Amino acid sequence: MDFLNTHQDYKGLPVVPIAVNLRTYVALLRRRSGSFKVHSLTLKESGAEYTDEFETTDLRTRGRGWFGDYLRSVIVSLQRRGIRPRSEGGEIIIDSSVPIASGLASSAALEVAFCTFLNHYWGLQLSPPEIAEACFVAENSVMGIPCGRLDQYSAAIGGAILLYPFPPVKYESLPLVRCVFVAVDSGIRHSVKEIHPVRQREINVGLEQILEKDIPPELRARLAKHYASVAWDQIKYGELEPILREVEEKPAKRIAYTLLANESTSRIVEALRTGLATLDLLAHVINEQHELLRDLYDVSTPEMERIREAMLTNGALGVKISGAGLGGCLIGICRDERDAWRALEAAKAAGATRGWTLSIDKGCSLDHVA
Repeated sequence: MDFLNTHQDYKGLPVVPIAVNLRTYVALLRRRSGSFKVHSLTLKESGAEYTDEFETTDLRTRGRGWFGDYLRSVIVSLQRRGIRPRSEGGEIIIDSSVPIASGLASSAALEVAFCTFLNHYWGLQLSPPEIAEACFVAENSVMGIPCGRLDQYSAAIGGAILLYPFPPVKYESLPLVRCVFVAVDSGIRHSVKEIHPVRQREINVGLEQILEKDIPPELRARLAKHYASVAWDQIKYGELEPILREVEEKPAKRIAYTLLANESTSRIVEALRTGLATLDLLAHVINEQHELLRDLYDVSTPEMERIREAMLTNGALGVKISGAGLGGCLIGICRDERDAWRALEAAKAAGATRGWTLSIDKGCSLDHVA
């Protein structure tokens, strides 16, 4: 689950995801030769089409967000790693407690769960980071969804991590302060395809306008015309602030968000590493980053703000958007379970469709062998 430095992994900036105890399971019903038949209990319960069938030698996707495309794409991604599909398929059941399209990484959980299943079923001996990378390629490259690596690495590795998402990818475990998490679903659905490319184009427009100006050579050397090629971690907001005043409003806001949110994340990460972080400090950063997302990245909505305010006045210390935004989930931190339940009930009364009290959990695992 996205936690800190939202919308930054596709820019190569370090992000802080956490793995929580909402899980996706893949279970083998029976073995088959050369094909998979898949039943999604989650989709069945919602009344949607829930069964897919495909051969491991024919992995063409159906499109329109079909759940089986994520599974096909995982196998294609493994092929790109030089792993040939095995002849042994199966009839499998997928069950998940991760809400779909809500900002809680449901697609990454599906990919990682299926890849973990294949890892054991086919004897691939992939490590969790290798599973994460295969699943990132499946979604980003094979399916063409402009996501970063945050969700896949969080689901595969588990815990709270600081992830450096551009190759060579690296991560470190982070000790969080003691708290109870609460996540609520606004009920507003969104697609990453509708948000990420728009913000990315806006940033590129701003970068082009900046590079047209007379700026110091040492600053120009850290900039580029494409958001993914900028040395963001080597630029301070104060350096660009005067120049951004001469840039169109939306592009200027997107660039300001990028720098200010990263500086905010750097401060709290250093406090966590050194043991100086407190719950109040973490809550302050969470609220700060939500306000940056709302005011400079324009990914909140009036409905989400109403839910957030209800949570903050009923037990939550800090609340922010989790995921791409414009809907989906809000995540908050509370001192204890009692406050978490108060915040959850207040969120529902303000319009949230459902919610959970959560704890940090492990990553991908094999829980049972029949």
